[in-house]
Amino acid sequence: DLPDGFFPKIREFCDIFPNRIRDYERLVENNRVFLKRTQGIGVISGEDGIDLGLSGPNLRASGVDWDIRRDEPYEIYDRLDFNVITRDEGDCYARWRCRVEEMRESVRIIEQCLDQMPEGPFQINMPTIAFPVNKDKVHCSMEALIQHFDLSAYGFKVPKGEVYSAIEAPKGELGFYIISDGSEKPFRMKVRAPSFVNLQGLFGVSNARYLADMIAVLGSLDPVMAEVDK
Repeated sequence: DLPDGFFPKIREFCDIFPNRIRDYERLVENNRVFLKRTQGIGVISGEDGIDLGLSGPNLRASGVDWDIRRDEPYEIYDRLDFNVITRDEGDCYARWRCRVEEMRESVRIIEQCLDQMPEGPFQINMPTIAFPVNKDKVHCSMEALIQHFDLSAYGFKVPKGEVYSAIEAPKGELGFYIISDGSEKPFRMKVRAPSFVNLQGLFGVSNARYLADMIAVLGSLDPVMAEVDK
C-alpha cells in the first residue's frame, strides 16, 4: 500500500498549490515586457499544428480541442471530471495560458483520484510478469529470489503481435509502438516523444520577425532536448 502520511501530504499540496499559481500569474501577467514578447508572437494555426503533428497544450493553444485523457481514455480518466483547456490565439501567450489553467485542472484531477483511490495493495501479484510484492522475501525465499532473477535477466514472453499505446503526458502525446515476435524482448520499438514532434512547431510559426522572438517561441513550445534524439 502507499506509505503512511501519503494522503495528508498530497492534500496539503492541493490546498497550497492554487495560491502559488495565482502568485505566478501576478508575477507575469502584470509584466508589460512579458506581454509584448508573447502576445501575437509565434502564432501557429490549428491547421498547421495538426499538419506538424503537435499535441498537448501546444496544439490546444491553437484551438484544437483534443486530449487523449478525454478522447481516448485510459486508466481511470473516464471516471474523472476535468476541463480540456483550449485557446484560439495560437501564440506564445496562449500556450502559457493553457499551461497555467492545466495546472489548476491537475489539482482537480489529483483530488478526485485521492477520493476514489481504494485502500490496500496496489502491485499486481502475478509471479510470471511482476517482481515479488514483498521484496523482503527475496532474502529469505528461494522462489522469490528465482522470480526476481528471471524477470531481471530474461523478462517475460509476450504474445506475437504489435500495439501502439499513448498517454497524455504534460508536453503532449507520449506513445509507444511495439512489435513482438513472441520472445522476451521487443522485435521493434518506437517511442513517440512529444518534444521531438513539438519542436517542428518552429517551422509553423508565421510571424517571428526577430531572432529574439524565437527565444520566446522555443520557450513556449517547451521542448525537452533529451527527447529530440535525431
